[in-house]
Amino acid sequence: MDMDRRSAVGLMGLLAGSAALPAAASAAPAVSLSPDGWRADYDRYMARQLFDRTTAGTARGLRGAVTVAYNALAARAGLEALKRGGNAMDAALTTAMAQIVLTAGAPVSFFGIQSLVCYDARTRRVHTMNGEWNTLLGETDPQSIPRTLGQPTGPAFLSGRPTGRATLVGGFMKGVESAHKKFGRLPFATLFEPAIHMAEEGFPVSRELAGMFTLRREALARLPETRRTFLKADGSTYVAGEVFRQPTLAETLRRVAQTGAGHMYGGEWGERLVRAVRADGGKMTIEDLRRYEVIWSDALVAPIGNGYTVHASPPPNIGCLLLAEAQNLARVSGLANGPHWTASGAALAKALDISSQFAVEFMPPAEAKKLYPELDFSPESRVTLAHAEKMWAAMQQGRKAMKFLPNGPKSSDDVVAIDSEGNMVAITHSINTAFWGVTGITIDGITIGDPAGYQQAELARVKPGDRLPAPTQTGILFKGADPVIGFASMGSGLHQRTFQGLLNVTAFGMDVAEAVNTADFFMPQIDAAGKATMLLPPGRFSHHVLNETGYTWRELPLADIRTAEGKWVAIARDPTTGELEAASHNRSNSDALAF
Repeated sequence: MDMDRRSAVGLMGLLAGSAALPAAASAAPAVSLSPDGWRADYDRYMARQLFDRTTAGTARGLRGAVTVAYNALAARAGLEALKRGGNAMDAALTTAMAQIVLTAGAPVSFFGIQSLVCYDARTRRVHTMNGEWNTLLGETDPQSIPRTLGQPTGPAFLSGRPTGRATLVGGFMKGVESAHKKFGRLPFATLFEPAIHMAEEGFPVSRELAGMFTLRREALARLPETRRTFLKADGSTYVAGEVFRQPTLAETLRRVAQTGAGHMYGGEWGERLVRAVRADGGKMTIEDLRRYEVIWSDALVAPIGNGYTVHASPPPNIGCLLLAEAQNLARVSGLANGPHWTASGAALAKALDISSQFAVEFMPPAEAKKLYPELDFSPESRVTLAHAEKMWAAMQQGRKAMKFLPNGPKSSDDVVAIDSEGNMVAITHSINTAFWGVTGITIDGITIGDPAGYQQAELARVKPGDRLPAPTQTGILFKGADPVIGFASMGSGLHQRTFQGLLNVTAFGMDVAEAVNTADFFMPQIDAAGKATMLLPPGRFSHHVLNETGYTWRELPLADIRTAEGKWVAIARDPTTGELEAASHNRSNSDALAF
């Protein structure tokens, strides 16, 4: 049973003020986002790329704000879009593309996935865009796709073998084009300028990125184009402090900026991708690329208590269902009434059990029905309090989707942007597999993920060529009729992190910075028997509280449990004053900016 979704970087934008997100990008005056126009800040934020946080970055403002889980420099590029007259969509898309360049296409990709939620202040409507994976028309036996990845917290995580059959069609760049056409204000090509500049000029490699290069050297060396792109001429990896440049990627981005996403979805780039995938045994065709379209929908609305509702992507996205189910379980179980799980072992055990119920989604349907015959798992039912009450009653009887080992002797990208117009945009984007993918295909500087290599069961539940359900949890939090927080999450532990972040705000009255900085637990480690062990970074929880849970727990250095970590970033807007408060991730080279 696969219960994880690997690397993801989330991007979120929030705009506060009086006007709607305009679609008339063609009428915008000429403007440039090139770092040549903000060189002093560019150099300052480039230096921050090498900084590792221990607390959330915070910022306050009235005219605009941006926050990220990774890459302070990308956030500064998004803020420049706001300062130059762009809106939240412009800022969010600019930041997302800069993030991909600054992470060298490892956890995120221009051919990855994108989930977007947008609040239009003029119409007071929330729109969602699904730019997630499409399966392949010719893949009729997904269960036979060789496995490329194991559990992210287990020893077999990277034990699989490369295969082109694990490649799917990602909608990131189609999503950038569609979202800009629908809501962007600045010229399309302008949004690419920071990313192109960063790719050409290069940037110093951080300790974390250097570790990724070392960890994945074998995959990066497997194919000639990938080796030329990511390794030095002698085949060695880049080390911390060395400058890494991506000139081929810069040319590809310049081509897309000038001619549109069709270059990738059926054009010359797409033809090269199909040849590479098929050379590795894959079944992708040019038709798979040409037929890809993003899906625009109204938001799924889920009440989660205390007058709050979450507006997020509807099915085929499943993240909002999991989010609402967990928040409602917190209410019916009494967890939301305190004490907080950092102060009580009983509360922590309850929080772990509830946040692990997401595993139901990845059970075979017959197995889930056998475990919970009384439950209706339709989207309409799953977001209700009545559904949570029945599920909690079953859990109290011992019918839990995931069980933790009993305690014994002791011997784990997001962005937010806000302008002055009252609009909000939230994006999560990801390569959705191991860094750079197990297969390690690169086309003209763009990395190609291989997420089908661990989602065979999920692929088997949809028709060939259809959209693969996605667990992203990106949305807008309303208090009554007012949008008050935009949020996005990333990482394998995104469900656990979103669960904790939202409850910290809606049940325990924290502001967004406090919600991020409060001690958090990660996605649990699963053993061969399916039993779970709590994973935490050291020094965050009282050992007394951990022992009180009765569950086995492990404190490990952050570097050893990064694959289990979740990241959650948010921007809050006071509906009365319009004041913005942005909070970044509390680890890595994240940052929050405002003006």
